[in-house]
Amino acid sequence: MLRKVASVGGLTLVSRVLGFVRDMLTAAILGAGPVADAFFVAFRLPNHFRALFAEGAFNAAFVPMFSGLLVREGREAAREFAGRVNAILFASQLVLLVVFLIAMPWFMYVFAPGFAEEPAKFHLAVLFTRITFPYLLFISLVSLLGGVLNSLGRFWAAAAAPILLNLCLIAALIFLTRLVPTAGHALAWGVFAAGIAQFLLLAFEARRAGFWLRFSRPKMTPQVRRFLQLLGTAAVGAGIVQLSLFFDTLIASFLPTGSVSYLYYADRINQLPLGVIGVAVGTVLLPELSRHVSRDDTAAALWSQNRAIELSLLLTLPAALAFVAIAQPIIAGLFERGAFSAGDTTACAKTLMAYALGLPAFVLQKSLIPGFYARGDTRTPVKVAAATVAANLALKIVLVVPFAQVGLAAATSAAAWLNITLLYSILRRRGLFSVDARLRRNAPRVAAAALFMTAALVFCRVGFSDSFDLAHATGRLLFLALLVAVGLVAFFVPALWFGLAKRGAV
Repeated sequence: MLRKVASVGGLTLVSRVLGFVRDMLTAAILGAGPVADAFFVAFRLPNHFRALFAEGAFNAAFVPMFSGLLVREGREAAREFAGRVNAILFASQLVLLVVFLIAMPWFMYVFAPGFAEEPAKFHLAVLFTRITFPYLLFISLVSLLGGVLNSLGRFWAAAAAPILLNLCLIAALIFLTRLVPTAGHALAWGVFAAGIAQFLLLAFEARRAGFWLRFSRPKMTPQVRRFLQLLGTAAVGAGIVQLSLFFDTLIASFLPTGSVSYLYYADRINQLPLGVIGVAVGTVLLPELSRHVSRDDTAAALWSQNRAIELSLLLTLPAALAFVAIAQPIIAGLFERGAFSAGDTTACAKTLMAYALGLPAFVLQKSLIPGFYARGDTRTPVKVAAATVAANLALKIVLVVPFAQVGLAAATSAAAWLNITLLYSILRRRGLFSVDARLRRNAPRVAAAALFMTAALVFCRVGFSDSFDLAHATGRLLFLALLVAVGLVAFFVPALWFGLAKRGAV
């Protein structure tokens, strides 16, 4: 499993690095002003629906059924099932696209009502969203093809698809900005082009794998009905989670201009370990657990889940503590240039610290939820998500007044910890998961190494900041590079000492 996670995580890391290049360009050109706020809302809206209908809920319903058919009935039965699902997915997404293109101005009053007080920003948000929304159609098909390929053990194409998104957005910023009214227009068209590029990549790889799916008329079969039942339940759960993010955008639209942008930039930093580790672990773990469950191999399923949690802790706990310890140098080094001011850095750094407090929980969710999905249980995560989002919304309402967007991020982090506490408790009570001796031994060692790294980062930040010209972008970037190098050494030296980073340790 480690080899597969490393493969997916490596490609995701390339995507995240390109994402930082994209965000650095975006921050320099757009800053945190009204055009930036409008684009980030437009970019977030199709991503909400992607998580609702495509990647999250879809994979939860599709991958276990597809993997089970591969194991029990062979490739042809699995191919026929995937083709039926493909027809229904395409038809439903096409209808959704038409409805939202027509109704977008009215829907924006729901999604970002605070923008209505600034007509120019509201108009831009509607325009940008109409351009970006077709991305959902293509990325939904990408999710289907990715689920097929992942179940076949071919992970690279789905993991590489986000690289194309970042390349398209970087190209749009560099080459298209001069041809359209604003860089926000360029980015919106970049998102549109990225959806097409990602679909073509996955379609090519599926054809190579011998699993090209033809478009046909939607038809109900017992398997498709079962899939839709699972999808409906999982979509409710994904919808509940997305509701929390929806409230972030809704509430932030009433905050001062820039708040939506601060949430976006801080979340982008927090998404680096979440994407590289959490998504990679979840991508590999779900089909692997599904195969073990289909074979009734309980011991193998338990071992896989423990190793996924161990790997998640090893790579995300130090990242979370580093984001808290050096949030200001991270934001300043990456984004503080051009239209992104020192005041923006301070506000964004505080938001990053709040998000970072929940980072380990965000990643551990990816290791716990497959324990339900692999067994065809999409209802329990929905119930847990409902309780979590209710607590999250209550915290947002309490914290947003004194802490603005930082309070929104802090509420999200607190809810993530509640979520994994409930998930773990239910799995353990049902006898579906228990912490093995190796995880109990290594988890405290990971924590000790991460605390040592944090102390080293704080010492370096305080002791060496005067050695760099922090008034200029180059000096800030060099200081950040030093801190990153110190953090890596200060974590992996004790990790090696404890035997955590040697081959076979996780």
